Formats: sequence, structure tokens, C-alpha cells
Amino acid sequence: MKKNILFLFIVTFLFSCKNAAVVYNDPIPKHDSLKIASKFTNDNRVINIWTPKNYEQSIDSLPVLYMPDGGIKEDFPHIANTLEKLIAENKVPACILVGIENTIRGRDLTGPTKIEYDLEYIPKAGGADNFRKFIKNELFPVINEKYRTTNKKFIIGESLAGLFVVETFLLDNEMFDNYIAIDPSLWFNEQYLVQNFESLVKTKNYTNKKIWFAGSDAEDISKYTKELEKKFNNSKGNFTWLYSDEPNEQHNTIFRATKEKALIWSLGQK
Repeated sequence: MKKNILFLFIVTFLFSCKNAAVVYNDPIPKHDSLKIASKFTNDNRVINIWTPKNYEQSIDSLPVLYMPDGGIKEDFPHIANTLEKLIAENKVPACILVGIENTIRGRDLTGPTKIEYDLEYIPKAGGADNFRKFIKNELFPVINEKYRTTNKKFIIGESLAGLFVVETFLLDNEMFDNYIAIDPSLWFNEQYLVQNFESLVKTKNYTNKKIWFAGSDAEDISKYTKELEKKFNNSKGNFTWLYSDEPNEQHNTIFRATKEKALIWSLGQK
């Protein structure tokens, strides 16, 4: 019974998030798009790239913010518009946004699991490692070749994409410098990332790495983001981190409610 309730709860989240994305109807900013045939995910990936004003007139190299759920009908427009605003207000330095459009979202954003209710919700779960390989070995080189980039790289994600962000921070922390995980789905695989936090970070060097994460009022998410906060508090690792508890936000409102402060803290002021 408990597993069935959790499954229905998760499915409700999935549909509420999709519905919320349709309602907002964000203006689509000027951007570039390209396709990469990935040998790691075995599909064609659509990539959307936003550059700040005056990029073409400048010779400066810029850091890059990468984003799963980065399709034009996903979260790319509102994050690009937010970056434009924050850059204009001198609250964050100029940067490039790279959005990765979904193909099989649940596959790409989750690690392996044998848990029945995980597999009911995400039948093809387990492709996160291949998705990381695509980003690292195929996407990074293309962006670095086509755009003026520094070595500084960030990543932002919400829900399952937030889970992917946390997993990457714990498993392959050298990929990015700063990590933003909004309402990450830490319930996945019986909270594997939270339960194994100490062993996953034990041998890694987190010098100059930053992670910002937030939890909404969703009980089956917030209790694990709060537990993760305790793990960070009790850890002796050399992290720079911040947890934002958001009990007044729902799973389908927290991204927009917290994105500005997340980006300001993570990307840093000029």
C-alpha cells in the first residue's frame, strides 16, 4: 500500500510539473540550436545555446551554465530570461547557457535501481552515467569549439534533473565547479545518494566546488533534502554549500521561486 501511494504521489508530481510548464508561456529568447548524434545515449540530442548581450561584439571568454530539461518547451526560456535580467542588474557575471533537450528524460537523469516502484515510474531508469559521458565527452568539446568559454562550468536542475545534479556532485564532482539542485528527487533508489553520502564523498576533493540545493513542501522530497543537509553539516569534507528550505513552495512552483537566489549564490557576483 505504501509503495502504491508513493507511486501515485510521484505521478501527480510529474503531471503537475508538465502542466505548470505549459501555463507560463515564457518568451523564447534569441538563441542558437544544434544537434549532436550521441554514441553514449544512442540518440540525437538537441542543444540550445543562449549567449548574453554584446557577446558577438566582445572577445571575452565566458563560463557556461549547463541545464538538463533544456528544451525550448522545457526550462530553457525562463532560465535564459532570468540570466539576462540578473546580468543586466550586475548580480551575476555574464555566462553562456547550454540547454539539453530531453529525449528519454527518466532514463538519462537516473542511476540504476532494482526498486519496483522506481521502475513502474521510470521503466528505463539507469542511464545517468551514459548521459554524463555524453555531456563530458561529446557536448563539452562542441561548446568549447563553437563558443568562447572559460574552464568554469555550472549545472542547474530541478526534480529528476536535480537528482542528476546531486548524483554528479557525489559521483563525478570534477565535471562542474558549481551545482544547483532544486527539489531533487532524492527518494529514488531508496534514497541511495543520501544513505551513502559519507562513503561517496570520502575520497573526493571538493576544494573550490559549490552546491546549492532546495526542498519544497513535498513530504517525500523535503525529508530527504533535510536529511542531506544534516549529512553536509556532519561531514568534514571541504564543501561550500547552502541548503534553502522552502516550506511555502510546492514541487511545481519552487524552481521559479528560488532560481534567482540560487543563481546569484552559485554564480557569484562580479
